[in-house]
Amino acid sequence: MSNSNKTKSLKDMNYDESITELHKILSSLQNDELSIDELTNTIKRSTELLELCNSKLRSTEKEVNLVIQKLGLGD
Repeated sequence: MSNSNKTKSLKDMNYDESITELHKILSSLQNDELSIDELTNTIKRSTELLELCNSKLRSTEKEVNLVIQKLGLGD
């Protein structure tokens, strides 16, 4: 999965795009499609994508909690 020249910038990615790329990376790892040379960069990219997904999930959770509070539906 030689993706060094065609990877999208993280700041331009949404959650779904990040998950899709992570699935592709996982598939590459499972199918032994990565060379040793590609492995390090792929693992770094995976880590960045996971951090982006976690950040977006935390942000969404905060927004949902605010809406719940405003509606008076919280604990």
